[in-house]
Amino acid sequence: MNRIWPEKLDLDTLIALGRNTMAEHLGMQFTELGADFLRGTLPVDHRTCQPLRLLHGGASVALAETLGSVAANAVLADRGSVCVGQEINANHLRSAHEGELVTGTARPFHIGATSQVWGIEIVNGRGQLVCVARITLAVVKMRRPAAP
Repeated sequence: MNRIWPEKLDLDTLIALGRNTMAEHLGMQFTELGADFLRGTLPVDHRTCQPLRLLHGGASVALAETLGSVAANAVLADRGSVCVGQEINANHLRSAHEGELVTGTARPFHIGATSQVWGIEIVNGRGQLVCVARITLAVVKMRRPAAP
């Protein structure tokens, strides 16, 4: 598979992007940048559980959106543009229990000039699918912030 990322992009750069964000607050970590995928983990703990001590579906979606959005922005050729989420859907297939670590992998379905679509698979430590998600992002020109 051909590498989809810019030459200078590396995992350390992506890890730095996650600092002081919701991703860091939830314990997400980017763990691997493959030729055509971005992988990251999320602990199932007090930050990401629902009352039954299972992975909260919203936490799965947060992991999926984080991986998909970061990946989409990383492949942009036009540095005057950004990718912003338009739609995300997720199917929760299996529970993950408190104490587990889930791993998400984002791969592109479509990388276009005006939109991108990414698929994210989230698995438990045994490699079983916990959630599958798809995110659609618009590629838009960056706007300068309004003057105060």
